[in-house]
Amino acid sequence: MLTAIQNMKIAIPTRDGRVDDHFGHCDHYTIYTIEEGKVVATTTLPSPQGCGCKSGIAGELAAMGVEIMLAGSMGEGAKNKLSAAGIRVVRGCSGSVEALVKSYLTGFVFDSGVGCDHHNCGNH
Repeated sequence: MLTAIQNMKIAIPTRDGRVDDHFGHCDHYTIYTIEEGKVVATTTLPSPQGCGCKSGIAGELAAMGVEIMLAGSMGEGAKNKLSAAGIRVVRGCSGSVEALVKSYLTGFVFDSGVGCDHHNCGNH
């Protein structure tokens, strides 16, 4: 069990209650507030729709206190913007956002290390 996770905010690119495989084109971000290792609140932030590295979403999420992004796939440009904003990115996530956050909190989710390079956004 991962005990270092106590208080934080986690964001997940979401569509229909599931992890959207493409970070920059998700419907919205589901943001979980974690206190003492448990989910205490859930909110959503509409996606600006488009290239995640150029949308400004990293700054918005950081201003909200998000520290972790659990994502399906994203380009290196978006990953670098999130990292520069102080948000740790975990790629390769899928399935129900609720199940994903529970798995992350128990230490069963790790970064796949695989980025996206198959869309027309450039500089990824």
